Amino acid sequence: MIDIVQVLTEQVDYQAARNYWKVLKNRLKKEGGDQAVTKCNQLKLLAPDGKNRLTDVADPETLLRLIQSVPSPKAEPIKQWLAKVGYERMQEMADPALSLDRARETWHKHGRSDKWIQQRMMSQETRNKLTDYWSNHEVKEGQEFAILTNIIHQEWTGLSVKDHKNLKGLKTQNLRDHMSEAELIFTALAELSTRQIAETMEAKGINENKVASKQGGGIANKAKLELEHKTGNKIISKDNYLPKQ
Repeated sequence: MIDIVQVLTEQVDYQAARNYWKVLKNRLKKEGGDQAVTKCNQLKLLAPDGKNRLTDVADPETLLRLIQSVPSPKAEPIKQWLAKVGYERMQEMADPALSLDRARETWHKHGRSDKWIQQRMMSQETRNKLTDYWSNHEVKEGQEFAILTNIIHQEWTGLSVKDHKNLKGLKTQNLRDHMSEAELIFTALAELSTRQIAETMEAKGINENKVASKQGGGIANKAKLELEHKTGNKIISKDNYLPKQ
């Protein structure tokens, strides 16, 4: 947090930035911004004296909230961006179709073809139907969703989600946004098969849905192997849409 404050306030002296952050914290508490302040955890980071000392840090959401409290020309562009994004989100809540239009526009800007975008959106719709089923049948969002997703992915690709991302050289990026059309199609097939099997067996809870996930992923794997045998081309690819270095 002190590093961020130092940049935003253009303080040359680290100690001055530290004092500014201290004053800002106290002001936020008085204004009722305790929640933002309490979300700032402390981690041991390298201090100017060369020693590791406990330092205030924040996640992106808390950081953006705190930046709004800093009166600075350098903070102003971020504040304007937050206002714009907030307004767009309000528009999307009133008209959800706008979020789809913005997604298409973003993918176009990133160089995706119309065909790829269509496939990506179809894949997302298939995914949403599967997660809706899980939510309504005693599967907890978060870790349990991740476990089932990984089972499906492992079954049809032979790779965990993490290993697939590593193959493509991804870090925080969304794996699906870097899949080829074929990878998207087989992912959708695996998740469609999983949902239909789960519906047929009326699967409830994570354990029963693990069975459906394994079988659904297996169906896509069989189709993948048959296509690879016919064409001689591998479906799983290390290709991605990252900016060229």
